[in-house]
Order: sequence, then C-alpha cells, then structure tokens
Amino acid sequence: MENLQIPDTIARFIDIVNAHDENGFLDAFAPASTVDDWGREFTGREAIKTWSDTEFIGADGILTPEEVSTAGDRVTVIGDWRSTHANGRSSFAFDLVGDRIAKMTIREG
Repeated sequence: MENLQIPDTIARFIDIVNAHDENGFLDAFAPASTVDDWGREFTGREAIKTWSDTEFIGADGILTPEEVSTAGDRVTVIGDWRSTHANGRSSFAFDLVGDRIAKMTIREG
C-alpha cells in the first residue's frame, strides 16, 4: 500500500479490515450507510454487521490493494481479496462523507 496514493480514510479502513477489527470496521461507516455487494444492498449498522459476520470481517478477509483512483468524494480501490467466503480480484468503490464511508460498492475488479 505504501506506493499507492490511497486517501488516509480508506488506507485506515483497509488496515482495519485486514486486522479483522469488527468495531473499527463498523465505526468507519456513516449513519444509514450502505454496502452494495454485487447488487445485494445492506443499509445501516446492524444489516452491515450481519453481512460482514459471514462475508467480510467474519470471513477473515484480507484486501491487498493494486490500483486506486479518486474522483470527487469517490475512492475506488482494486485489489486482491482473500477470505474464507470469496476470493479474487475485486473493485471496492467508497463514497465518502467527511472522513466516513457513506457507501461501499463491491464488484469484479
């Protein structure tokens, strides 16, 4: 990650995810935020937690960023995702509000 220009908010988020820090992960999201995982949407802290328990933090996921781009309040990180649930090159688009995530959209990388 050192050579990529990842904005601080997202760099911290990736560190939190890779450390499997559930509370840090949930706290990174703004109130009423949404995770869009390949078209399945989870809105609000409880829905995101339930999804994450099986498919994200609870699946011991590790994201290794390979590319990053920024356009306005959207940061897109493409990288290798490895977990006990799913694996492969994925795109994570983050819509930010201040220093928190309003929406995280996951698609094929």
